[in-house]
Amino acid sequence: MLTIAVIFFIFALVTRWYFLQPINKNLPPSPPKLPIIGNLHQIGPYPHDPSLNDLTQRYGPLVLLHLGKVPVLVVSSADVAREILKTHDVIFANRPKYTSFEKIFYGCKDVATAPYGEYWRQIKSICVQHLLSNNRIHSFRNVIAEEVALMIEKIKPFVVSSSNFPIDLSDVLCTLTNDIVCRIALGRKYSDEWEGGSAGGRKFRKLLGETVELLGTFNVGDYIPWLGYWVCHFNGFESKLEKTAKEMDDFLEAVVEEHENKMMSGGVEDDQKDFVDVLLWIQKESMIDFPMERATIKAIILNMFGAGTDTTYTALEWTMTEILRHPKIMEKLQNEVRRIVGDNKSDITDDDLDKLHYLKAVFKETLRFHPPVPLLLPRQSTQAVKIKGYDIPEGTQVHINYGMIAKDPALWDRAEEFWPERFLNSSINFLGNGAQFIPFGGGRRGCPGMEFAMRVYELTLTNLLNEFDWSLPCGEREEILDMSVSTGSAIHKKSPLIALATPYVFSENHDGTRILIRQRPE
Repeated sequence: MLTIAVIFFIFALVTRWYFLQPINKNLPPSPPKLPIIGNLHQIGPYPHDPSLNDLTQRYGPLVLLHLGKVPVLVVSSADVAREILKTHDVIFANRPKYTSFEKIFYGCKDVATAPYGEYWRQIKSICVQHLLSNNRIHSFRNVIAEEVALMIEKIKPFVVSSSNFPIDLSDVLCTLTNDIVCRIALGRKYSDEWEGGSAGGRKFRKLLGETVELLGTFNVGDYIPWLGYWVCHFNGFESKLEKTAKEMDDFLEAVVEEHENKMMSGGVEDDQKDFVDVLLWIQKESMIDFPMERATIKAIILNMFGAGTDTTYTALEWTMTEILRHPKIMEKLQNEVRRIVGDNKSDITDDDLDKLHYLKAVFKETLRFHPPVPLLLPRQSTQAVKIKGYDIPEGTQVHINYGMIAKDPALWDRAEEFWPERFLNSSINFLGNGAQFIPFGGGRRGCPGMEFAMRVYELTLTNLLNEFDWSLPCGEREEILDMSVSTGSAIHKKSPLIALATPYVFSENHDGTRILIRQRPE
């Protein structure tokens, strides 16, 4: 009898805990939920899982889920997104604490996942002032140009031989963005040297990929800790998270130690300081209102490195994929680039880039059609608030489904078509004023690296299109190119993008007029 009484008592507590909700008729639409798990069974393991889109189609652009006892609001409306990012930005400026965030970013000491408050404000100010300001980005121009030139030189051996060799563009672009950010933030390239040569470079990129995947993996333990313990034990999530975090920490520790040794052996001139040098200098001089711990330095480095490489590489990869699928778009792009840049390949100026209006339109269309982060980083309300007449409780997690907003036919003509012309002579910009185009997020927690990403993208694509003609390998047709996507917080192509390049050079007629000559191998 005692056992039955205990079971009944536990059942009563669970019922009270999971079913009795405050009487509130103004909550957003919500699908029926199960005991204990709520709506956990109705969502997939990754941000781009179609389950969220399916729920939106059934319940509308504002859906309230209950994951365990945690209220989670899925927003697929530009109007509601604008209210959250603009009108109620402060209320929704906090971040939820996820296990992967805390493990990888040393207890959320970075910019992207830190709780909203004075710590976050000072850390963000450091990153913007010393790495992402317009002046700093302009000072990095030579580094970006040098790495892009090296990329072009690495491609040339594939196209000057007696027959074209396929080029793994995904690998080329990933290496480029890694090397650029390494030089700017860490002072030198590490990818080719970490544990030896090209094998070390591949391992380094693999580690970054695993980190991004873990950051985008749904963890039951963030909502039902006791259930998550068993689930993570059986699916290996916890052990993989521990292993990846340890390997990443080993790399970051080596980077910081190398910079410390350099400082001890004579210091670094101000004009040669990289971002790690700046962080160590701030730590030494106690220039902020809290101790700059070693974990803080490593968390910020990883944050800037991951954000600076993965999303930029993803945008470049999807752009090249789409223009290979749409030869007319590629031709229009190349005509613009070659008309403006011409044979001045070694000195592409800011004025040149400013004139590349179609290239900018292609960049925007890529970020609309293939957003690197389709589900923006989650926010959490710090107080109860009304949104579109609905009551949103304090502590509600908010996920803005930008991927669905970006293809909403009510907002976009030809929404399911890759059509860069929509952005020509358009007032839509990256500031997200209308919230229909917010690839970098918005409000206080928007990504501060927009200008940097644009500079890398424009210089890279301009050079690739000016130097070469591009096509798919023999026998592969544009309409059947594999477009399946990977898992993780940033959405890459699942399979590498393989392409053929043909050199394209300028010559002159006898009267001095310039002509284009396509150089095809015999």
